Amino acid sequence: MTSANGSSGQGKRAVVAGGAGFIGSHLCEALLDHGMWVECLDNLSTGRYGNIAQLTGRPRFRFHQVDVVQPWTCEGEVDLVLHLASPASPQDYLRLPVQTLEVGSTGTLALLRLAQAKGARFVLASTSEVYGDPAEHPQRETYWGHVNPIGPRAVYDEAKRFAEAATAAFRRDLGADTGIVRLFNSFGPRMRTGDGRMVPNFVHQALTGRPITIAGTGQQSRTLCYVTDTVACLTDFALSADPGPMNIGGSRETTVLEVAHLVRELTGSSSPLRHVPLPVDDPTRRRPDITRAREVLGWQPRVSLREGLRRTITWMSGPSPWTATTEGPPEAVPEIPARPEAVTGPGGGTP
Repeated sequence: MTSANGSSGQGKRAVVAGGAGFIGSHLCEALLDHGMWVECLDNLSTGRYGNIAQLTGRPRFRFHQVDVVQPWTCEGEVDLVLHLASPASPQDYLRLPVQTLEVGSTGTLALLRLAQAKGARFVLASTSEVYGDPAEHPQRETYWGHVNPIGPRAVYDEAKRFAEAATAAFRRDLGADTGIVRLFNSFGPRMRTGDGRMVPNFVHQALTGRPITIAGTGQQSRTLCYVTDTVACLTDFALSADPGPMNIGGSRETTVLEVAHLVRELTGSSSPLRHVPLPVDDPTRRRPDITRAREVLGWQPRVSLREGLRRTITWMSGPSPWTATTEGPPEAVPEIPARPEAVTGPGGGTP
């Protein structure tokens, strides 16, 4: 398979940190579909083995229970290092504040050094949170942001801002091949029902007949991008030479209240709406300017909000994949062996 920008991943070897997470697991699948070998790293603090269990039978895929903050090694050649490792929902990073800071700093530096040592391209999955509660709308990549550096959300915001600074420094001062993408709100299958984010919260509450909790008035705006669209852009970016930063997100702005009403309509739920206090430093408006992604990669979101929600509701109405499998993850081993000779094939010889 060739990316939209004409680059092929056939036979390349990728290390995906945070690969058992929501977006990471979809990314691993997309890279495999591009003919790549994928080494999936995750400490499973917020990721789920069930997200990638269906990939373990594919010969080019291996899972390693690794914490990138701790010492670990990777044998053999590597072509691509993708850093998605981090708690990403407010509920998770407020529960794991120090760990969030560590994976954004120590973890980022470890992965940058791996990429530099292997001569690999490094891609950081940063976040729209680097813009904070923006004074510019929509947010362009040139905007520096409006962030509270000591507020409760700062552990995530500033960890990602440090990660971007480190990535830029390695490119500028060490000549490393690096790229930065800034992911805005994504949604779809494999989101955890209890992770505190808007879409899984609303869908779970609607399906179970519980009140749908709206933060503040619900008039704060967001753009939502279905996960396959997010991953398509991220994959194309990874296979390009673009340094970024590049925004990846939806183009249609909608209010939180509108999303709640749409979820209730699509589920046929009679759940009441309940307004709760707005979290500290919660942004009031959020919409990316995705001009660069359109011009550089020819990308734009394809799945509508309604269709994406319908697919997400269908998935969340069924059995969770991590409860459907009886096999758990392998024991944690802080060493990633070279690509095995036993599973090499046409177009994918051992480097």
